[in-house]
Amino acid sequence: MYKIRFKKSAEKEIEKLPAAVVKRIVPVIDDLSLNPRPKGAKKLESKEEIWRIRIGDYRVLYSIEDVIKIIEVRSIGHRKDIYKK
Repeated sequence: MYKIRFKKSAEKEIEKLPAAVVKRIVPVIDDLSLNPRPKGAKKLESKEEIWRIRIGDYRVLYSIEDVIKIIEVRSIGHRKDIYKK
């Protein structure tokens, strides 16, 4: 089982989202602790090991540290804005 950790910026982003969206996103993030690479998760083409999971029009970007079993949620946002950061 992986431990889930949020960057400060991701915490702020989730606080700004509508409650209905948060209700859909939180269970998906919780499920990452059991399976960090679920069906539909994709590794982004970058130097870093960044993965993304799609939840409707929203995306969660995260990194996986298999050795120490930690998932770090890096960013949460609407698909039109998430990749501009």
